[in-house]
Amino acid sequence: MDPLDIARWQFGIVTVYHFLMVPLTIGLGTLVAILQTTWLRTGKEEYLRMTKFWGKLFLINFIMGVATGIVQEFQFGMDWSEYSRFVGDVFGAPLAMEALLAFFVESTFLGLWIFGWKKLPPRIHLACLWIAVAGSIVSAYFILVANSWMQHPVGVEMLEGRPVMVDAWAVFTNNTALVAFFHTITGALAVAGGFLLGISWYQLWRRRKDGIDTVGANGRVVVGSSDSIPGRDKRDHAMWIKSLRIGAVVAMIAFAGSAISGDLSGKLMFEQQPMKMAAAEAACHDGTSFSILSIGDVGSRDCSDVVAVMEVPGLLSFLAHNDFTTEIKGVNTLVPEYQAKYGTHLPDDPMLGERAGTEINYVPIMAVTYWGFRMMIGFGGLAAMAAGVALFLTRKGTVPASKGLMRLALVGIMAPFGANAAGWIFTEMGRQPFVVAPNPAMSGIDQVFMFTAAAVSPGVSGGEVIFSLVALTTVYAVLLVVEVVLLTKYIRGGVVSAMPELGHGPDKGDGDGGTHPGGPEADDDVLAFAY
Repeated sequence: MDPLDIARWQFGIVTVYHFLMVPLTIGLGTLVAILQTTWLRTGKEEYLRMTKFWGKLFLINFIMGVATGIVQEFQFGMDWSEYSRFVGDVFGAPLAMEALLAFFVESTFLGLWIFGWKKLPPRIHLACLWIAVAGSIVSAYFILVANSWMQHPVGVEMLEGRPVMVDAWAVFTNNTALVAFFHTITGALAVAGGFLLGISWYQLWRRRKDGIDTVGANGRVVVGSSDSIPGRDKRDHAMWIKSLRIGAVVAMIAFAGSAISGDLSGKLMFEQQPMKMAAAEAACHDGTSFSILSIGDVGSRDCSDVVAVMEVPGLLSFLAHNDFTTEIKGVNTLVPEYQAKYGTHLPDDPMLGERAGTEINYVPIMAVTYWGFRMMIGFGGLAAMAAGVALFLTRKGTVPASKGLMRLALVGIMAPFGANAAGWIFTEMGRQPFVVAPNPAMSGIDQVFMFTAAAVSPGVSGGEVIFSLVALTTVYAVLLVVEVVLLTKYIRGGVVSAMPELGHGPDKGDGDGGTHPGGPEADDDVLAFAY
């Protein structure tokens, strides 16, 4: 019933759940804005359909992201009041700027985009979406500034035991934040690319299953249409095949970007948080080799029985220093160094309760860091490889008729989500036992760092935190069901679920979507799209 452990579980559950929405919101919003831009430039109706269908799913996810994100900041006061007091002078600026962007810029311009179909001039309407998407991206940057300061505190001085910002430019241009931002955006685009690919595959498979599309003797698709199924015309096929191939290309490019930014991030971690990277490799001893597979009880935080059975000589040194010979410090070397700098026991402070004076374990849970690091890379690589296979299999204009492949494509949507979640769990768990990790470049007794054990609210009991943990987890589980049901409903409904006017009468469109977004003037209903 230790409040510290329960509070960490609560924050982890809420954060990981919320972050399922964040990359899809950023990535899908960007792609929807590009699709609408392409429609305005070309006048092709398939791009209008893509904009409205993917825009509908984007809105569902955006609303859930807002609902789950609000709880995040409340937790700082609920369970982490000591942490809030410690970092408040630094966190105030980026969090305030994030709130202004999220609740004013994003919500205002997204509202104009939702209800502005056929009400605003086309270019103004498009600009509203771009501003909303840009707001979400910049909003994410301010959050990453705050998080990166916890990973690498800069731009502050210690006054009366608390860090006070003295150099805002250093805080907002923290090299850790810049690299994390690049990595987060590429990860978000990978999620959006996989989302487009999997759903488009399902829709193309349905067209084949229903006998609308067939395959000719040369193996190429013969595109058909159905008078009995609204929206299932030739433009419907063009929409899905283009969505699939755009998603696949975006997923592959995003993985390449993630690999580059991940390499930069790894080099910073070797410099700023050497214990995290040693634990990620289960590197108990100094060396140069990268572990492909280690065996032993890596969850015990004891390196005595961890053995690397598959490793690549020199690769770890390359990841850290761009050479193959520089030895990297292992856990057994780093532990005494941490103890000498930051002590062997927690301070004997009454605010720490029963944790006061206990021994500090500087080695994070290696089972989490070791496998989290590999799951991040593995899921990302699988998603990129699947995208490449999808491009090859659809080169003749449609997907195979295999139901098994269709199911794999749908399951594959979760791979980039898994990579993002695993990466954040590794990043945050690997920082332990610090909630604010020390900056190795700083020196002296006033070095900026904070132990996680000292960050929890002193007046909160284990029972109270368990109650909030159960309550929030239950509410979030309900919200998850709601989102999955809504997404499933509109995905199965196809483009007609976002453009019901396509199912009205024999005239399914005028070929160029009308003179303004929404198709034929008489059939358009903005509220049908909005709700």
